[in-house]
Amino acid sequence: MRDISRRGMLGIGAGATAAAAMGIAGCGTAVGGGSPHVSDSAKPGDKGGGRPARPLGDGSTSFTGKQPKQPEKPVPLQPGETPPQFVVFSWDGAGDVGNGLFERFLKLSEEHDARMTFFLSGLYLLPESKKRTYRPPNNPPGASDIGYLTDGHIKSTLKNLRRAWLDGHEIGTHFNGHFCGGTGTVENWTPAQWRSEIDQAKAFVKEWRTNTGWSEQEVPSLPFDYEKELVGGRTPCLKGQDNLLPTARELGWRYDASSPGGTQVWPDKKEGVWDLPLQAMPFPGHTFEVLSMDYNILANQSVNSTQAPPANYPAWRKQATDSYIAGFTRTYETNRAPFFIGNHFEEWNGGIYMDAVENALKHIAGKKDVRLVSFRQFVDWLDAQDKAVLEKLRTLGVGEEPTGGWKAFLGQDKAA
Repeated sequence: MRDISRRGMLGIGAGATAAAAMGIAGCGTAVGGGSPHVSDSAKPGDKGGGRPARPLGDGSTSFTGKQPKQPEKPVPLQPGETPPQFVVFSWDGAGDVGNGLFERFLKLSEEHDARMTFFLSGLYLLPESKKRTYRPPNNPPGASDIGYLTDGHIKSTLKNLRRAWLDGHEIGTHFNGHFCGGTGTVENWTPAQWRSEIDQAKAFVKEWRTNTGWSEQEVPSLPFDYEKELVGGRTPCLKGQDNLLPTARELGWRYDASSPGGTQVWPDKKEGVWDLPLQAMPFPGHTFEVLSMDYNILANQSVNSTQAPPANYPAWRKQATDSYIAGFTRTYETNRAPFFIGNHFEEWNGGIYMDAVENALKHIAGKKDVRLVSFRQFVDWLDAQDKAVLEKLRTLGVGEEPTGGWKAFLGQDKAA
């Protein structure tokens, strides 16, 4: 096993070598656990969120009313109240390639009343026959560092996206071609080029029916208005945030999950947008920490190989599970900073990282004060809080407990 320092790993997201070979995109959130008040589910026979669907545009998407299975409107923390422990599970790419993983985690989240964020790669709704429709910045038309899906997998992706939204999950964006290296890398894109990439990502979602020719009878429309649904994303390989943020702010995005690594502290805004980075977490057996994403654990265990000798899998599965649990425990028992976990629908090293995510979620779910939410639901809560309270929460370092306990630390009407 190669020891890669935390500093050296923070900038790695999907890892072009391993992820592109799998046809998977970049990096990915969760309400449940300690969030007992869930309201408004779809009624039998409805097309979506509680009312008949009203087609939008070419009928690829539709307005169906309020999204089902959302928590009640968040309220400010009361003086002396212990903050909830938010945990966000997210998925980069969110394309279905027939391995059952999308369905597996939709079922798991349903069983544990969890909500997640699915960062959809727009190209996963574009047939390869139409690939020259995509004009990526600084790259040839139709170019992509991830594979296009088959028609059958586009259909199953649409089916799972529809189910995900109706189950209360968020559909964000992972943009399109996942360019992490060379002259066309997203790291070199200008704000205007990011705007082009985002406009195209939205168009692929809003116009998949035109691009595929599939009728409503063949494939139902997505039950949401993507212009309103899309409020945040994660860039390929966690690169390019600096030039993305001016465009994100201009578009009214509420958060960005593209920082190249962060610590387990309460977040702040960057250029008016909530900055929600993947975080460094303990890595059992090592003195360094690892980024809270499946790929980064893999890179430290098997030096980017996705098919290492199977004899390693049991120990690596446990190490990955224990790492997630250690990251959760550290913040849950101290500063209550949110914990963000990123994943891909992958089968690397025998699927051990998917097992680790499932094991960690089962360990976390149901504990007192825990809320398994989407990024959107988390920023809803942040925006409802008193700014002085959030400022005080940000004074707590990694693993730092509030002086005198939460009642004393947040005991004033307004935090000092």
